[in-house]
Amino acid sequence: MTKIDTSRDFIPVSIAVLTISDSRTEDNDKSGGLLVGRVEKSGHRVADKKIVPDDIHQVRAQVCQWIVDSEIQVILTTGGTGVTGRDGTPEAIRPLLDKEISGFGEMFRVLSYEKIATSTLQSRAFAGVANATYIFCLPGSASACADAWDMLIEFQLDYRSRPCNLVELMPRLLEHLVKK
Repeated sequence: MTKIDTSRDFIPVSIAVLTISDSRTEDNDKSGGLLVGRVEKSGHRVADKKIVPDDIHQVRAQVCQWIVDSEIQVILTTGGTGVTGRDGTPEAIRPLLDKEISGFGEMFRVLSYEKIATSTLQSRAFAGVANATYIFCLPGSASACADAWDMLIEFQLDYRSRPCNLVELMPRLLEHLVKK
């Protein structure tokens, strides 16, 4: 069980939100809007929000812009993690990763199983690190985005979460580039 250590100060992080969809607009982007709301409510900063079509190259181009921006520490994507012909988020983003955070996808599917049973096996949700930027790739469903944020991501992006969290690791993400 995650515990919040109230003796530690909250450290807000800068988060970009990307909706990947051929049909969503700012007017009907429930999942992207939900994530923006959750980010703001938790005390973090929304650095940017965009919608791109289900196109591997457009997804990759947008994520690349954000991972080279030193102001953006986390990217949340929604959409394109299924198994249909247009779902290409894993294929777009995995080649960019320095490291995959396998436990995120595993935990997400375990928690989803309680709500959607075996349908969770269709999800290719995953997370990783690229150029010291955490990337969480979530399904397009607003319910799935809420579950991922509320049960996993929010705690890992809270410096006060114990026994450990992703925020406290941020200063060490580029240590492999430091010459000894």
